Order: sequence, then structure tokens, then C-alpha cells
Amino acid sequence: MPEDDDQRAFREAMQGVRPLPAPDAVARPPQPRNDVRLARTAEHAALPESPLPPADPAVLDPGAELVFRRPGVRDEVLRRLRRGQYAVAAEIDLHGLGRHAAHEALRQFIGESTALGHGCVRVIHGKGRRSGPHGPILKHVVDHWLRRMDEVVAFASPRPVDGGTGAVHVLLATPKSGRGAGARANR
Repeated sequence: MPEDDDQRAFREAMQGVRPLPAPDAVARPPQPRNDVRLARTAEHAALPESPLPPADPAVLDPGAELVFRRPGVRDEVLRRLRRGQYAVAAEIDLHGLGRHAAHEALRQFIGESTALGHGCVRVIHGKGRRSGPHGPILKHVVDHWLRRMDEVVAFASPRPVDGGTGAVHVLLATPKSGRGAGARANR
């Protein structure tokens, strides 16, 4: 029979080939578009050490969580943000950038995300394990910068699966009303 010849030919062609391991049973949701991902170059490979001591010693700990909310943002909104219950519309990865380049990239990303009407975005700053004796520099300055941006309603370190203490989920104000995604969730 021709089918037997086909099967025999297939087995001969596949001799010595091992099957791939089965994929994970849990399907992961699609990741948001990454707007900035720069390869480490000699210029960006090492972050400069900060000559200034951090304002909050707890931020020195790479495992410390970042949490912030503007007055009027309810506890439930922050809780949902930390649990990853808001859809992340975009993300930026600041790994390997120096302080000034990271500040400019973050400022531009937050501005564009707000203009596009994104309610929640992810900022990956890393845990700072290779930042030297001054601790996680980008983590500290991202915390500082986000608190001073009017577009930012709240932010919090997400669950480990979403970046943990090496990232923050950020709720943004809507361009027209000035009220953030968190404020919309309270209605």
C-alpha cells in the first residue's frame, strides 16, 4: 500500500530526531508593545554611581516595593494596580540607560502614553543588582520622577510575574478630564 510506504519513508527520515518538550500548560497573555529596548553598548553598559545619598533608605533594597498614589485615589484602585488588574497598554524598559537618557525616555513615554489615552503602562527599571554600593539607581530615580509628573495618578510594584520589584505599573490621567484610570474605576 502507498500509505505504508509513506509512513516507512517518514520514519526513516525522522530517525534520530527527538520530539520537542511539551509547551507549558498555562497560556501567557500577549505582552504589551515595548517602546524602548536598547541593546547594552559599551557606552550604556554601566550606570554611573550616584554621588547623592538616596532620600529613602528603603529604596536601596532591590526587593523594596514602590507604591504611590495622589490624594483622592482610593485604596481599592492601588490594590487592583498591584494585582495587575488593569490592562497594561504599553511598556518601556530602561535597563542599561544612564540617568539622563532614562529620564528623557521616561518623560517622553509618559507624555505619549497620556496623549494616546493609555490608562495603565509598565515601566521596567530593574532591581539594580549591578548598580554598585549605592544601590538601585534607576529604581530610586524612577520613583522620584514619577511622583513629580502631573500625568501620574498612582504607581505600584506589580506581582512577580509582571516584573515584581524591578518594574512599576503606572496609572495615568486622561488628557481631557485630568482624571486617571483609577478615578474612572471608582465611578
